[in-house]
Amino acid sequence: MSSEGAREPARGGTLSLFASEVLTLFRRRRTWALLGALALIPILIAVAIRVAGDAPSGRGPAFLGQITENGLFVGLTAMVVAMPLFLPLTIGVVAGDTIAGEASHGTLRYLLIAPAGRVRLLVVKYAATAAFCAAATLTVVVVGSLVGWALFPVGPVTLLSGATVSVGEGLLRFLAIAAYVTVSLLGMSAIGLFLSTLTTVPVGAMAATAILAVVSQIMGALPQLEWLHPWLFTQYWLGFADLLREPPVWDSFLDNAVLQAGYVVVFGALAVSRMLTKDVLS
Repeated sequence: MSSEGAREPARGGTLSLFASEVLTLFRRRRTWALLGALALIPILIAVAIRVAGDAPSGRGPAFLGQITENGLFVGLTAMVVAMPLFLPLTIGVVAGDTIAGEASHGTLRYLLIAPAGRVRLLVVKYAATAAFCAAATLTVVVVGSLVGWALFPVGPVTLLSGATVSVGEGLLRFLAIAAYVTVSLLGMSAIGLFLSTLTTVPVGAMAATAILAVVSQIMGALPQLEWLHPWLFTQYWLGFADLLREPPVWDSFLDNAVLQAGYVVVFGALAVSRMLTKDVLS
């Protein structure tokens, strides 16, 4: 059999394994509970503003003051609220459970007895976590836009640079922001994957992943550690505001993507090294 012919079954097996993993992930009640909790953030923000009115000028999260004028900003406000804590918590739960969850239930050995392979299993687990990252950010933006559309006036979007764009272009920019935040969470997902290979207790890996996100943000707020800031995986988490300028500024997006790719490579390699030496069949 040619090398090209040998690759086809391997590629097909990987795609089948990935599809199975995604289906398993999104069939779990916990997954939908996490997405439901994220959906509540824009709903609570919109209902609170609808009932109580605008917050005092200059107070509250970014974009809060624009909501009563344009309901599409509910999603952006919710993203600002969710990014520091709620999104890291949900991603930490999923990433921390990738390998440790299988080990704790005794199913990891059966996955590896099947012709999956340790490295392929890690890649599939990480890809499924990345899919959840996309679902989580889209939940915040889409639910926010829908509830904002239902409760407030909707019209052309005024950008940070003062320019005004159509509703359609505004929605496309919000989707670009969701993509930005998804990329921002990929490095953390790789850290969670690695931590998940170190233990058979999923809660430990989940908590450690979320705590590292909080610690990284605290370190990023300390001017005494400015030399370290460019290396923190949370450094560009809130840089998506640059996509609301005219023209859009993509520098933060690219810098963020490069930083997250570095974390994926480093912690992905550590996870592979750990899995190749881990005794999971005893």
